[in-house]
Amino acid sequence: MTGSTKDCTGALQDPSVEAALCRLAELAREFGADHIASATRAVAERVAEGQFYVACVGQFKRGKSTLLNALVGEAVLPTGVTPITTVPTVMRYGKSVRARARLQGTEWADIGVKAIEEYVSEEKNPENAKRVSGLEIFVPSPLLKAGMCLVDTPGLGSIFAGNTEATHAFIPHIDAAIVVLGADPPLSGDELQLLEIVARQVPDLLFVLNKADRVNQAERAAAIEFARKILEKRLRREVTVVFEVSALERLEARGPARDWAPFIEVLEKLALRSGSSLVRQAADRAVRRVSGQLLAAINEERQSLLRPLGESERYIANMHKTLEQAESTILDLGALLTAEQQRLSDTFAERRRSFLKEARTKAQKALNDGLRSLPRSHNGAAYRRNVNHMAQEISLAQLGPWLDEEARHAEASFGKTARRFLELRNQFLLRLRESGVPTLDDLPEEIDFGEKLRARSHFYFHGIERVAAPASPLLFIADSFLGLLGLRAGMVRDAQEFLDQLLEVNSSRVQSDVDERVRESRKELETETKRAIRDVLTVGDRAVARARAVQAGGASAIEAALARLDGLRHEVIGLVTYSTVSEKN
Repeated sequence: MTGSTKDCTGALQDPSVEAALCRLAELAREFGADHIASATRAVAERVAEGQFYVACVGQFKRGKSTLLNALVGEAVLPTGVTPITTVPTVMRYGKSVRARARLQGTEWADIGVKAIEEYVSEEKNPENAKRVSGLEIFVPSPLLKAGMCLVDTPGLGSIFAGNTEATHAFIPHIDAAIVVLGADPPLSGDELQLLEIVARQVPDLLFVLNKADRVNQAERAAAIEFARKILEKRLRREVTVVFEVSALERLEARGPARDWAPFIEVLEKLALRSGSSLVRQAADRAVRRVSGQLLAAINEERQSLLRPLGESERYIANMHKTLEQAESTILDLGALLTAEQQRLSDTFAERRRSFLKEARTKAQKALNDGLRSLPRSHNGAAYRRNVNHMAQEISLAQLGPWLDEEARHAEASFGKTARRFLELRNQFLLRLRESGVPTLDDLPEEIDFGEKLRARSHFYFHGIERVAAPASPLLFIADSFLGLLGLRAGMVRDAQEFLDQLLEVNSSRVQSDVDERVRESRKELETETKRAIRDVLTVGDRAVARARAVQAGGASAIEAALARLDGLRHEVIGLVTYSTVSEKN
């Protein structure tokens, strides 16, 4: 993202939403909220320049950086086996290839294109230890000339939690998104959670199945169909197209074109048809977001000035003591949950063995019954395919209900531990509400995390197509010959073994999926519990610090501060109202 006080000041003469943004940035600076001011100036500048952000999002190692390189026709983003992108990286139009970076608290500085990896890779900048707040790459790509900026975001689901946090922090700046899917698995729980948030904000989501050259057509079709069903259900919108591409093939100018041309066409239409409206929507969202942040900060400081300082300080000290006790309890609960998680994992393994024993008997019977109704054509190769596809359907019919059963069992066990975390957190909130501190009046009566697994299922049925529809020329010839002779016993035995293999492989995937859902839900539960408690303390600490500084000046200083805060509040409300009216007109 870019930012310049000069550009922002110039925009103040324009009675528009950009002017509202610039004034909000100035008010934030006057209030002392420099982080809000800096971010708001950055949005104001890109809005003034007609830029909108199309973010490339997806799971770690989906090939997002390679895809963006292929889109602009320049291998400027580093790629590799280890996590590369640790901070959102903006690719924008420029007459020549160049790059610049900005560290927190500094201005933009030009860097060499070959040095980009030093700032964005996990190896050279682990968990953003260099505190990079922005990195932009200028590329003479026709796709970017109309104002579109492509954004490479850190991959979700890697072992580096900071990468996922960086992507979530960038969500408010996303105007449209390219969602990069994979074949195994097509979607993860982290991706779905991110997309649900993004979908509520932006209308334009483009779905791409990358690395299409690494799987066969049947596997691609299965992955796309699975992803489409899940996405439509969770996002509550139709997913009409999933583009199949290989970014590496395009970048290296080899292999079939696949869906590359229609994918580029959609992006070009987005830039020409919707670019200006996306810029406007970005400005409107920023006005609402910044004004909300400012009003909350103003209200917090105003209330702290009205309360006796000594009482607030005593209360904050008690809050910190309560936090220490709560965090100690969380550690104890975490140890218990680890043991419970291991017990559940062992239980899942035992339940899988029981399932396989029963399912194999039922499945083999269903296969034998189905064989009697299967046409016995002279085409042996076709007969093998039909029998194997029947095996796939039978195994899927066995596994679907069992997956639901395992999820219910996991939720029942997980709920017992979740209730203990909820009780701890809600007891803490109850103590805070009963204190009577004005800054805490808006606390909820309780926070209901819920006792169901928060992490979504990543499971999809693996049909092992290389077995179901073998491409071996020798096997095809042998099957054709045996079919003419009416000899199908060998094919039936192979299908029975294939059915057993399907159950073995996919029941293991079910067990791993449910086990991972418990792990992800446990991690989210602990994180939310700690965050809820610490957020309350942050509010209290900040309010007391500001009140202490003002109250040292006596009654007149307090009165002047309250008047200033009221004036700021009315101006912020006026700017929001003005920008809303301006938008309608």
